[in-house]
Amino acid sequence: MNTLLPLFTAIPICSAVLILIIGKFDKKNFPRIWSLLTSLSLLFILVVVWDKGTIIHEMGGWKPPFGVVLVKDNLSRMMLLIVNVVAFLTIIYSYVYIVKFEDYLRFFTLFLFMLAGMNGVVLTGDLFNLFVFLEIASIASYALVGYGVDAEELEASFKYLILGALASVFILFGIGMIYSITGSVNMADVARFIVENNLGGNNALLMATGLFIVGFGLKAGLVPFHAWLPDAHSSAPAPISVMLSGVLIKVLGIYSLIRIFYSVIGITPVVSYIFITMGVISMLVGAFMGFGQDDMKRMFAFSSISQMGYIAVGIGIGTPLAIIGALFHLLNHAGFKSLLFLSSGAIQTSTGTRNLSELGGLRKKMPVTSATSVIGALSIAGVPPFNGFWSKLIIILAAFSAGYFWLGAILVFTAFLTLAYYLRFQKNVIFGEPTSLLKNVREAPFMMVMPMVVFAVFCLLIGIFNGWIISNIIIPAQGIITNQLGYISSVLGI
Repeated sequence: MNTLLPLFTAIPICSAVLILIIGKFDKKNFPRIWSLLTSLSLLFILVVVWDKGTIIHEMGGWKPPFGVVLVKDNLSRMMLLIVNVVAFLTIIYSYVYIVKFEDYLRFFTLFLFMLAGMNGVVLTGDLFNLFVFLEIASIASYALVGYGVDAEELEASFKYLILGALASVFILFGIGMIYSITGSVNMADVARFIVENNLGGNNALLMATGLFIVGFGLKAGLVPFHAWLPDAHSSAPAPISVMLSGVLIKVLGIYSLIRIFYSVIGITPVVSYIFITMGVISMLVGAFMGFGQDDMKRMFAFSSISQMGYIAVGIGIGTPLAIIGALFHLLNHAGFKSLLFLSSGAIQTSTGTRNLSELGGLRKKMPVTSATSVIGALSIAGVPPFNGFWSKLIIILAAFSAGYFWLGAILVFTAFLTLAYYLRFQKNVIFGEPTSLLKNVREAPFMMVMPMVVFAVFCLLIGIFNGWIISNIIIPAQGIITNQLGYISSVLGI
């Protein structure tokens, strides 16, 4: 089974190149169909390796720490599920959405490069290759944000490029400092060296810690490193907004922070407090800023910052219950935020606007999109029985059980604030009477509506069967995070 792991990156990269070559002869159909088949093949491989336990692939037959390894454990398995399911449904949505652009070829080529980069980040057991895959995904996403080449999109893409490049510099310097201390970039070998030599107070390691927090904090869009996110998420084409908010900031930011600070460097009380502080500020800033937005996608973008704050708080608390809540919320956020951005794209495509003040009464004109939008709004607001309620509840209970009563109160307050501005979204967009501008509005095409319905069903089913999801996906992933020595032994074979 270990020979299948490289296919998660090789297949989308080869497909991207193939689209560039063959797509010149069929610029409309081949890129769309081949991208869909590529994503479907990745889901099939994931099903094949799903229950095979921890799988280690040694590139070129070189044993770690001398060779590059790919690692599929319960944490990377969960992340692969999130990334590839969201990508598959987004490609289906893009099949019709991309009609508004003339260049199908480069859109799907860049999309597949971004997908390959994210899969590589999730699977790699090597710090330098994490950086390489991170850059592949990042560079593709910079281009995709500005794909419409309007002034607003190009400005957002440029800001994202500058801050993203700055984040990459911090990360690369951090990796260099780790190599100077340990003489290795293999994650498990670095972790072994740090544990055996008790390097917790090493100044160079502390410097690398700070660089990683800033670098990956920028990639995750956590406050105060969030300046690029509202513009990029709101200006990008709807499918790219889905990928940015639904998976990219989680993989390049949150997942990388978890892997490095729990599996490699080791979490410390100081780092935990930093995560909690960044999480609390992100929750409040994102919620208050989201409340004042008239642009629907910009409101969703600020909401992403707030929801990433919940995950950062759970990681910072660091108890098993808190990590379970953080991972569950990461999974849930991929579902309901992807749904909301898809809905915003459908609404904008049909109405020509995404401003709340210009919309209203869409339940009569776009009943399916309206229903899925309401489900997404109720899910992210934490209304039972939808999935967002349970993950937020677990993080709140974890905060109280760990003695952070003030933190639990802030979590509850933010949840009510989120509910308030999503009720405003429903009132302005879904209910009320249609404005004169919306008389001829029709439901979005089937290929756009179908992924939204699937995400809406996910939000409901995950909420109803939350116990099964937690037992079979979340808790196994949590076990990997809290077992640094187990990660070292599984990769190095000691």
